[in-house]
Amino acid sequence: MPKQWSERILQRLKLRDLRVLMTVAETGSMGKTAAKLAMSQPAVSKAIAEMERTLDVQLLDRSAQGVEMTRYGNALLKWAIAVFDDLRQAAHDMQSLSDPASGEIRIGTTDSMIAGFVPAVIDRFTRRYPKVVLEVLPLLTFADQYKELRERTIDLILGRVMVPVRQANDLNTDVLFEDPMVVAAATGSKWLRRRAISPAALLEAQWSIPPLSSFVRPLITEAFRAKGLNGPVHTVGSNSVQLSTALLATGRFVGVLSGSTLRLSGKRLGLKRMPVDLPIQPLTTGVVTLKGRAQSPAVQQFIRCARNAFQMSRSASVDSRRSERACVRILPDTRQVGCLAASDMRALNFGQPPP
Repeated sequence: MPKQWSERILQRLKLRDLRVLMTVAETGSMGKTAAKLAMSQPAVSKAIAEMERTLDVQLLDRSAQGVEMTRYGNALLKWAIAVFDDLRQAAHDMQSLSDPASGEIRIGTTDSMIAGFVPAVIDRFTRRYPKVVLEVLPLLTFADQYKELRERTIDLILGRVMVPVRQANDLNTDVLFEDPMVVAAATGSKWLRRRAISPAALLEAQWSIPPLSSFVRPLITEAFRAKGLNGPVHTVGSNSVQLSTALLATGRFVGVLSGSTLRLSGKRLGLKRMPVDLPIQPLTTGVVTLKGRAQSPAVQQFIRCARNAFQMSRSASVDSRRSERACVRILPDTRQVGCLAASDMRALNFGQPPP
């Protein structure tokens, strides 16, 4: 783009007009945009027309059914969203200058992470930063998470990290730990009356596990195949951890949960790890952010808190129970960060096997 043309755009494009374009894309209607922004419809049409003249492209396709973005409109919309996001981050940064302990964080995560690790980190983070407002958005699929992150609806993802994501050029991935998957049941279940359970015996159980379409299910099946067995047939197949833990709590079902969920929520839920030798491939857990996007001080502190939770627990668990097999394997990280007191982390008890 010629420098002179670029300067002309910078001089003529207005933030208000970009806001109009974003709202038109959201509503699909000039009239609805006018009502939402408390403007007249002619003013909305004028703002769009002025941008089209400035850029010398058509931003919208107009029809009796409404309006749709052209490819030029979508290109401008992407950067308009980034501009307003950076301005919002600038406002948060200026607020933090007057009050470093304030701010807002929008976190994308999943049902499985909300069952254990996420609330543990939030609890401890808010003890130190009580003025920070946290918006937690549970999203159904990995695709939903990364769509929201790329559209800047959320500041970060705290959850499972898949290999394709770690290779994405536009994302930063901070791996925290490898979380093993373990077979679990209610504390009063008949299965926990045994000192040891063979994988073959578990095939007779009623299972509440992720469905065949889930990315976790093949990991469970592969663990059984490694023992020369077919995978279990589920009675209830669901990705909902809440449903699974509720069914397990009845004592009639067995299931597979993450080691961190059992460690943090097992006692509250009345669930325990079953004494069965069935190694299931662990799930990588970490923080994902958008590359090149400015992070507010509050977001930076939250990420440090999540990372520090496992670093401090690693040293506490090594000191207290060197001979026991770790429930959560901590990944090496030489960065020195501070958020949680050592006494808080000992209470968290990561790195120790579930009772």
